[in-house]
Amino acid sequence: MRYSYGLTSALLVGGAAISLITGNPAGAQVAQNDDSQMARVVPRAGAPESFADLTAQLQPAVVNISTRQRIQVPTQQNPFAGTPFEGLFGNRGGNQAQPTTREAQSLGSGFIISADGYVVTNNHVIAPQGKGEVEEITVTTTDGTEYPAKLIGNDSSSDLAVLKISGPKAFPFVHFGDSSQARVGDWVIAIGNPFALGGTVTSGIVSAVYRSTGTGSAYDRYIQTDASINRGNSGGPLFDMQGNVIGINNAIFSPSGGSVGIGFAIPAEIAAPIVEKLRTGQEIQRGYLGVQIQPVAGDLADSLNLPQNRGEFVQSVEPGQAADKAGIKPGDVVTKVNGQDVTNDQTLSFLVANIAPGTRIPIELYREGERRTVTLTVGKRPTDEELAQSQLFNGDNQPDEDSSGGAQSGAMTQDLGLQLSPMTPRYAQQLGVSADAGGLVILDVDANSDAGQKGIQPGDIVVTANYKTVDTPAALESIVAAAKAAGRETVLLRIQRRGRPLTYVPIRLR
Repeated sequence: MRYSYGLTSALLVGGAAISLITGNPAGAQVAQNDDSQMARVVPRAGAPESFADLTAQLQPAVVNISTRQRIQVPTQQNPFAGTPFEGLFGNRGGNQAQPTTREAQSLGSGFIISADGYVVTNNHVIAPQGKGEVEEITVTTTDGTEYPAKLIGNDSSSDLAVLKISGPKAFPFVHFGDSSQARVGDWVIAIGNPFALGGTVTSGIVSAVYRSTGTGSAYDRYIQTDASINRGNSGGPLFDMQGNVIGINNAIFSPSGGSVGIGFAIPAEIAAPIVEKLRTGQEIQRGYLGVQIQPVAGDLADSLNLPQNRGEFVQSVEPGQAADKAGIKPGDVVTKVNGQDVTNDQTLSFLVANIAPGTRIPIELYREGERRTVTLTVGKRPTDEELAQSQLFNGDNQPDEDSSGGAQSGAMTQDLGLQLSPMTPRYAQQLGVSADAGGLVILDVDANSDAGQKGIQPGDIVVTANYKTVDTPAALESIVAAAKAAGRETVLLRIQRRGRPLTYVPIRLR
């Protein structure tokens, strides 16, 4: 379960509510939450006397999900490297510490959506931790039977994943309901495995629908509930009193790591279309404008003489993207997208992300106090990795946080402990260098490497290595290989950093 001292980041995506239609094996039973089954177990109207019958009917379709992972852990470097005492540390090779691995586990919940064994959970339940690799996924049903699971598809943006298990007979399953019908105050129950306590049931009410947690994500919309949700509940279902899965438990607000009565679930109407695409191997496409925005609130709203929390302010426009082509400019305030108001709960990013790329839509905006309408063709949203690269550096040359948790792409030079990418026009603009600048942009630095110890930072540019120009990671690797072949333990890099003169830095190889 993801949690923090603030609201946990959520990466969600929208879509029309659908019920998953799955091919059931011959002779398979109906869904555990089929109307014919639910008629005899749902609580009476008003405050229920008991959730026991409802729980007994639904619980067989809820599963425990565990993973076994291999995590890369850097070993401790020789603190005496480069001194006469380096041999005392037991590392005769000097500062050549190599990373080791350790085994790790994760635990979460999920639910079966078809009799032939498709299982839905959160992506972060089965995603590797840091620089790791998932070696095994196991699904455990309520009767204690363990099944090896195959990852069918996952989507980090919406934090959803689909697994597949196989067994000798049909599995009990449930299907999605229509979360758009949920109202504040409706009773709900959550079933999952908090703290590895399998089959735990908690109850509460819907506290808010379509709650934005303020992360700025394009898919930041949740059902908020006070049904107790804790670590291990991630990926488990949130049921209404008719037995419909109206949400997938995903995140909590917590100052301590435990439930304080504020939990968040991905609405079924958002999750179900993505799950179906993952299950059938379809590409997930989302709309994109190519703008940097912020809410119209506080002093910004006052300075524009506009109502608070209505519309979003365009800070910058990405050249060549949909907004730029339509003539949207920095300083504009977008108030409507395709006839829908832009608000705190329906952000510009959320509305656009749920429009198919290639669709022509009207955009209403204010420009210097005048109302205008432009028509644009929605672009295709880049991958999380591409977005992480495009937003990599802030004004201090430090990498911006990647709320999706996705790794930044780029070649990793293990001998130097540097993750590198060739210079691009976008990087050049962000780093304040000329558009035709060369060199390699440093995306990440292993803190345990000599480069990390000597202050090399993300955003620095490697201009030369051993006095030779480098414009590709392969070119740098070649120079490193030649140095090692010659018996040299260091490579001399020339580093450019914004606001400072070019500097030569000798980096010891690992």
